[in-house]
Amino acid sequence: MSVIDEAVTAINAKVGGGFDGSVKFVIEGEGSVMLDSEGARAGDEPAEVTLTADADTFRQILDGDLNPTSAFMSGKLAVDGDMGKAMQLAGALS
Repeated sequence: MSVIDEAVTAINAKVGGGFDGSVKFVIEGEGSVMLDSEGARAGDEPAEVTLTADADTFRQILDGDLNPTSAFMSGKLAVDGDMGKAMQLAGALS
């Protein structure tokens, strides 16, 4: 299973029926995952907020081993766009 497929599965398991807004997860060297009201899927579309990190950082966040806010504060996770949506998502992923 690819990193993108793993991320789609993990995000859908955590967020459930979708997310109120649009988020793009850019996994460096792997691709992108979109999350919106339909749920998570592989894709690269415009979004309200874009989160960028390496595959290890995303894995740690999705496994619950790394808090998204801590990842952002330590420079492991870059956020571009609507910070309010990013904070809303951080709560859903924790």
